[in-house]
Amino acid sequence: MARTPTTSDAFNAVAEASRRDLLDALGTGEATVGELVDRLGLTQPQVSKHLAVLREVGLVLVRAEGRHRWYRVNGPALKPIHDWVRTFERSWNVRLDQLDDLLAELQTEEKDP
Repeated sequence: MARTPTTSDAFNAVAEASRRDLLDALGTGEATVGELVDRLGLTQPQVSKHLAVLREVGLVLVRAEGRHRWYRVNGPALKPIHDWVRTFERSWNVRLDQLDDLLAELQTEEKDP
């Protein structure tokens, strides 16, 4: 079976840990490739390659200013990932609430044996 290209959609693009690290390093601001190299400890070719994938799926935008290219996260493009993860949020919250209830019950039993 052929491997799905990493540039097919946002989910495949962020499956690679280095690309998630790049998105984290960009945060809510802008950075050049050189700044990202310094922040992440990756080589310039690695950063450029991963940025190209993120740009191709629309997760990163670029702005040219003179000889520099400034990269930033395209928040709206992350919405499909956010929406998918959000489908699990209710289940996680219910389970965490159950765990809180169990812990409270155990603490009560510990105090009043």
